[in-house]
Amino acid sequence: MASVRIREAEEGDCGDILRLIRELAEYEKLLDQVKISEDALRIDGFGENPFYHCVIAEILPAQDEPQGLHVVGYGLYYFTYSTWKGRNVYLEDIYVMPEYRGQGIGSKIIKKVAEVALDKGCSQLRLAVLDWNKKAMDLYKALGAQDLTEAEGWHSFRFEGEAMRKLAGR
Repeated sequence: MASVRIREAEEGDCGDILRLIRELAEYEKLLDQVKISEDALRIDGFGENPFYHCVIAEILPAQDEPQGLHVVGYGLYYFTYSTWKGRNVYLEDIYVMPEYRGQGIGSKIIKKVAEVALDKGCSQLRLAVLDWNKKAMDLYKALGAQDLTEAEGWHSFRFEGEAMRKLAGR
């Protein structure tokens, strides 16, 4: 097996990031909800005031392999703020291509985001997972995450589209 490198994404990685976002959405049976474009990812992640940050996992080929680097996973995150705890990181997406799962790549992505969080003075790393994705939940728990739905009864809500426009009076 070739070695894996986890690194901060660069603007030129946006095509691979979008490819992986679509793969994740397909895995979650929500591909129809993906509306983001490569240009939007470029502007929103690599502009003057980025809305998100991203790490990618790439396979480094062995010396005798003709192909170059291959992006096989990503972790997209952004900074949030807790009125109780202060600085936080929210890991919006973590994804590893199916053929590369079980090799510790997902754990390496989460660990890299945790390093960033600590370097930025964050007290928490938060993420959400669909209730049917038991493998992901087991991984997060094995890494030390606490299930807030089980422990504290938190439920996630969102406003979007017409509900958000109505709320804003538009």
